[in-house]
Amino acid sequence: MKIDSVELEKIAVRQSQYPQDIKPEFLLVGRSNVGKSSFINAIIGRKNYARTSSKPGKTQTLNFYLINNQFYLIDVPGYGYAKGSFETKKKLGLMIEEYIKSRGNLTHVFLLIDYRHKPTEDDILMYNFLKYYRLNVTVVATKYDKVGSSQRINQDKLIMNTLGLEENGFIHFSSTTKKGREEIYKIIKENASLN
Repeated sequence: MKIDSVELEKIAVRQSQYPQDIKPEFLLVGRSNVGKSSFINAIIGRKNYARTSSKPGKTQTLNFYLINNQFYLIDVPGYGYAKGSFETKKKLGLMIEEYIKSRGNLTHVFLLIDYRHKPTEDDILMYNFLKYYRLNVTVVATKYDKVGSSQRINQDKLIMNTLGLEENGFIHFSSTTKKGREEIYKIIKENASLN
């Protein structure tokens, strides 16, 4: 897939602010600091288009990135950030839930987890939440390059068992080496009916 154009088309906190066109939308969810901005930059082939932050919990809005004028990648606030107030977390949670429940052109969800660690309680809750709404979900394990080859078989088993995934039920991804990028492109092309 060749990425010719990228625009941060909309920044929204409520349904009335979502884009009005009916292009396919791909949602990115994951805990704070899982590497969503790095994932977006790797997918769109731009170095610092989506701002990576050293401070977790920085994204507080739904960010609609229009790609090739054909589909959207939507970045949402990360979950599991300990320092946010209860009210802030609740507000962000409701904002994401409103999007998921109301958006007919939500085509696919990429759930990003950190390959270096066992999926957290929040990861499990999010996965089950997405499955409850019968959404198409692909689990993407980021920071794959940070785990040594001798540990990877055990790490694969840990992730599959914790989330109840089938064999090869998730994608290994590295924003550094671009491992997994072609698999993501394939999912986008299939689900957005792109040539």
